Amino acid sequence: MKISAVIVEDSRLARNELKELIKKYPEVEILGEAENVDQGFELIQSQKPQLLFLDINMPEKDGFELLEMLDEVPITVFTTAFDEYAIKSFEYNALDYLLKPVSEKRFAQALEKVKKQLLSASEASQAPQRLTEHSQIFIKDGESCWLVKIGDISHFEIVGNYTRVFFEDKKPMLYKSLNQIEEKLPQHCFFRANRQQMVNTNFIASVVPWFNGKLKLQMGNGEEIEVSRRQSYIFKDRMSL
Repeated sequence: MKISAVIVEDSRLARNELKELIKKYPEVEILGEAENVDQGFELIQSQKPQLLFLDINMPEKDGFELLEMLDEVPITVFTTAFDEYAIKSFEYNALDYLLKPVSEKRFAQALEKVKKQLLSASEASQAPQRLTEHSQIFIKDGESCWLVKIGDISHFEIVGNYTRVFFEDKKPMLYKSLNQIEEKLPQHCFFRANRQQMVNTNFIASVVPWFNGKLKLQMGNGEEIEVSRRQSYIFKDRMSL
């Protein structure tokens, strides 16, 4: 299995140490390296790596700000010299974190996690125009951050100019419009129920006939979503109801 990777790290010494560790794994191909967030963003946008080694504490902008800039986040392994950041990043659902200086044993363990995640995900030979259910997005709402798989999101809801994202028992705000998000979502499992809401059809527990030809969706998390009359016809046809 070939794994394409990039390194975003402000310390040249730390970048070199990582590259030395990676040399022992010929299956990992380094597509490039960057020393700050803006360079890292350009590199990720152009190269579309599967794996990102990301320093958290960098000057001007930190690693979390880089993730927030991306529409789709690669598998991310945080690197940090600060233990409090390491624990924090692990809580944010990064695949793993490596505490500097990185030991060979910890690096090997992190790489095994990467391989398992890549095997479980649907891989395409080229980066898809749309996200897949296995794609990750980064959400930062106040002091809280999450890396969330698209397939784990039950629905989206417009709040003013932004969008609320529902997954597990969380409801953070994503600072993008629902129209922007809809353009990227996999069409086979996401459906625009009405002007305000888009649902993941995999989370629909039941469909209830409603008045004036409308439908009401009972979601697995207990939420109820009303489908507009126009969208109800489309939904019935799509779901063969």
